[in-house]
Amino acid sequence: MSEEAGIREARNQRRRRKVAILISFATACLFATVSLCSGSSGIGPVEIFDVLLGKGTVHQQTVVVGLRLPHVLCALLGGVALACAGCGFQSTLRNPLASASTLGIAQGAAFGASVAIIALGAGTVGSATGAHEGVTFASPPLTAACAFAGAMASSLVIFAVSRLRLLTAESAVLTGVALSALFTGATALVQYFADDTQVAAVVFWTFGSLRRVGYPELSVMAVTTLATCVFFYLARWKLNAFESGEQYAHSIGIPVQRARLGIILAGTLASSSIIAFCGTINFIGLVAPHIMRRIVGGSYESLLPASAFAGASLLLASDLVASSIIPSTILPISSITAFLGAPLFVWLLIGRSERR
Repeated sequence: MSEEAGIREARNQRRRRKVAILISFATACLFATVSLCSGSSGIGPVEIFDVLLGKGTVHQQTVVVGLRLPHVLCALLGGVALACAGCGFQSTLRNPLASASTLGIAQGAAFGASVAIIALGAGTVGSATGAHEGVTFASPPLTAACAFAGAMASSLVIFAVSRLRLLTAESAVLTGVALSALFTGATALVQYFADDTQVAAVVFWTFGSLRRVGYPELSVMAVTTLATCVFFYLARWKLNAFESGEQYAHSIGIPVQRARLGIILAGTLASSSIIAFCGTINFIGLVAPHIMRRIVGGSYESLLPASAFAGASLLLASDLVASSIIPSTILPISSITAFLGAPLFVWLLIGRSERR
């Protein structure tokens, strides 16, 4: 291939990447619009646009701004944060299966929520809530704070292990697997001493829901998501270097251990801030990077924004499915993301093996 042809091919690749990012962004906007319009109030896209501009009737403002917009924004922020965290984990650990669950983050959050609900009385008997009659959360902020602390505990343990012994990609993943088993066993032990209502509250929290998040929680999620996404994008060249191996990263002057820990901590902060408020959400951080890697390639300059928009689209689509299958019933978001993500991930693995 001549030099001119190579330059032309590189330009075409950059153009295709930009088009893919724009399409993923448009898809996320489309799902967000459909989600805002879905419901029995008969509010269409024109009315939605008027409400977002500060117009519309009081009823439309109440429905859109008070009821629908929070969970749509939650899906957008959650998908972006989980997908970017997945990119960071998979690159720095050089493991295509790295995610919040692999490192014990989700299991740590579940343990923290269990402690808050059972030991600290954050789960109580109350009025009917959705499909779980009698289960309410007496102190959602306490539950979220304990879940966040449990999720961050995984990173602190990994950090402690790295101080005692040189942290490699393999040891970080194995430490995460051990933490997953530890937190799962601890959660089961805490539930063993709880009454039926408290156990039901823990199970309800682990189901996951985008609709128990209000604007105060969204502000926290927005700050952490924005900060970690900026961090990942500024570290995109380090992520690219990790893809080529530790030796290459060392050779270009990257402090591998410090960079790996920073990326893991940033990914933990991004994913745990979502899990703490929304409960367990499966597969978004695992599948979104894999999908976009096949479309835009492995350069994190393009992969990070493309994965972020793909993650938002997947979570918005899952939320639409969860609220549309059974009338007047919202299914657990963790189950829907698993049902959508698992077959998609298997298909991606089959396609990858066929190319080899």
